[in-house]
Amino acid sequence: MSTPPPALATPLSGPRFQQTSADLYAQMRRTHGPVAPVLLDADVPAWLVLGYREVQYVVSNPEIFGRDSRRWNAWDRVPPDWPLLPLLAYQPTMMFAEGAEHRRRAAALDEALGAVDQFELGARAQQVADRLVDAFAGRGEADLITEYADGIPLPVVARMIGVPDAETADLVSDVYRTHAAGEGANEAYARVRDKVRRMVESKRRAPGPDVTSRLLAHPAALADEEITEDLLHLMNAGQLPTAYWIGNTLRLMLTDDRFAMTLAGGRRSVGQALNEVLWEDTPTQNFPGRFAVHDLRLGGRQIRQGDLLILGLAAANQDPLVRPVPQASTGNQAYLSFSHGEHRCPYAAQEIAKVIAEAAIEVLLDRLPDVGLAVPAGTLAWRPSPLFRGLAALPVRFTPAW
Repeated sequence: MSTPPPALATPLSGPRFQQTSADLYAQMRRTHGPVAPVLLDADVPAWLVLGYREVQYVVSNPEIFGRDSRRWNAWDRVPPDWPLLPLLAYQPTMMFAEGAEHRRRAAALDEALGAVDQFELGARAQQVADRLVDAFAGRGEADLITEYADGIPLPVVARMIGVPDAETADLVSDVYRTHAAGEGANEAYARVRDKVRRMVESKRRAPGPDVTSRLLAHPAALADEEITEDLLHLMNAGQLPTAYWIGNTLRLMLTDDRFAMTLAGGRRSVGQALNEVLWEDTPTQNFPGRFAVHDLRLGGRQIRQGDLLILGLAAANQDPLVRPVPQASTGNQAYLSFSHGEHRCPYAAQEIAKVIAEAAIEVLLDRLPDVGLAVPAGTLAWRPSPLFRGLAALPVRFTPAW
């Protein structure tokens, strides 16, 4: 049985959370310290770990903070249509695996991803990006989120793992429904899972030069169900955060004078902008979760066995104890945007995301060198999500290109 929601728990929802989440995290830190009580959809209680050192401690001690969501003590509070079920309901994927089982599956995925030809990957990303620009280049205006950033990562990742090109459009739609955590999220997740399952079965019969076939042939002897679940996680993780990374970086370059000065020729600033976004506006804001293996104290809070801890990656990146001067550390890569510890985003996956994002931004700058924001920066709105931060739209104008 779960404990009742702590006093002064902050809902991870609403206009203030969506538009000015950094300010809200700062207020929560002042009120509660490095670990704050929060409420998820349907007032389900959890702890948000805001402190940089506290997040590192949680993810570095899996024997104290387990990953298996069956440990959670609040399942009695979760309604059957809860929109976060796709991300928290236990599944036989390496995301929820612990110990030796997690290491076995993570090693196989790391090796399969590490064998990806990054030159070929970048060329595919450029191809997808060029095709999207072709569709709106003659209009002189576009929405760089729905018409561009949203459409790039998954077709590239899908080709990489072996999904037929004809199925990627439906996958994109359903992946977004899943992560928007709204109506229809659970049904969308089921459709995506079925597509991936059928793709794994086809690769078992006819392997090719792709990640799925390498997983099937790996000495870890992964079962089809294991590969299906791990690829599903890979696709979800590869689409939404990468699309938001592209969109958030384009926003930075179009609204910040430091980047606008070099936008027309902009290659020198693309890598810097991508890195700064991971510090200042990381796409994965909050990540569930870890579950207390036993009663303990963390950041001055009493955590009960089975309590859910959400990793506040964005808040940790802004922790004044490690970043007393804003933007002073954006040149290094000590951010927690890809998490940390054994359940972090694999290094090979991080590099794949960077190749895709960099290619997307460079293609746009090359094709539309005078692109500029079409609305006041202060009117840009963010998509509603307790976990991710990405723009709903990024309207731009430019000289029509034929």
